[in-house]
Amino acid sequence: MRRSLLAVAASAALVAALAPPAVAVDTITTFTLAGGALSITAPANANLGSAGTGAANVSGQLGSVTVTDARGALVAAWTASVISTSFTTGGGGAAETIAASDVTYTPGLATSTTGLGVFTPGLGGTLGVSRTAFTLAAGVGNNSATWNPTITVSLPAAAVAGTYTGTITHSVA
Repeated sequence: MRRSLLAVAASAALVAALAPPAVAVDTITTFTLAGGALSITAPANANLGSAGTGAANVSGQLGSVTVTDARGALVAAWTASVISTSFTTGGGGAAETIAASDVTYTPGLATSTTGLGVFTPGLGGTLGVSRTAFTLAAGVGNNSATWNPTITVSLPAAAVAGTYTGTITHSVA
């Protein structure tokens, strides 16, 4: 009995070794990663504090500004820009207006980043013209950067007392 089991096993092994291979079939399989959007967020409101009439300036942090790049690009890059309107109080007359060129933006370093790339703060400067706030170069895939810029408003000697309001606009491309 033992001999016949060995013979059957040996025969089965020989048949398996000499039998043609099983048929193989390949399946080409794909999937898609859909890219998202490039977006920017900033505080809806900010208060820079207060100063007395005759002060040289008023300064404070704007709050967190964040660029989120969910495009998933092989070569990712973006530039965030910033500009301001004039600041006015009352009826907005000459003594009630502080020009956008008297508003200075200092981005500071990133408070947080995600993803790969070179994140660089802009040089800052007055906001009478559009300025670079932050950039990403040599990025790959999704990324984000957050910073908390400092806004300094130079106060003209003729500025009257009041609550001044202006709009600081961030954009990204």
